[in-house]
Amino acid sequence: MNIYLVRHADAKKEEEDPSRPLSEKGLQDIKQIVLYLLRLNIKAGKIFHSGKLRAKQTADVLFENLRPAKGISEADGLAPLDDPLLWVERLKDMPDGIFLVGHLPHLAKLASVLLCGDAGKNIFLFRTAGIVCLKRDEAGAWYLQWMLTPDVVAGETGTSYTCDGL
Repeated sequence: MNIYLVRHADAKKEEEDPSRPLSEKGLQDIKQIVLYLLRLNIKAGKIFHSGKLRAKQTADVLFENLRPAKGISEADGLAPLDDPLLWVERLKDMPDGIFLVGHLPHLAKLASVLLCGDAGKNIFLFRTAGIVCLKRDEAGAWYLQWMLTPDVVAGETGTSYTCDGL
């Protein structure tokens, strides 16, 4: 089973807009990530996102392009300070291809507890619009498959991927 932990894309500052929607950079970053996921033929089973606008908008871009069979929905337990153990338990019964769109420090803690059993260890530096793919084996152990960031997708030369539909 693969799960994809997605940190929301870059958002406007609270002083600029208290609801913190995605910035233009954030929207461009998540679109580039989605285009790369499509090139990799990544299939989404379902997308869950926190109730914060920036996570919902990030999840919406994923949904519009990946078209997960089981849809998209807001879920509790994905807010910045939520306990990662809630999702550790939920993931035991989840099908393949789940995307969790959320925030720091929650996503970092969830990844750490899945990979090493300790939410206090910082294993990844989650960038905005970054995705970490974890794989669970038949015995229930989790392993890192890959990690993508907007910088990796754009490449060192600054090349951008574009698509008329995005």
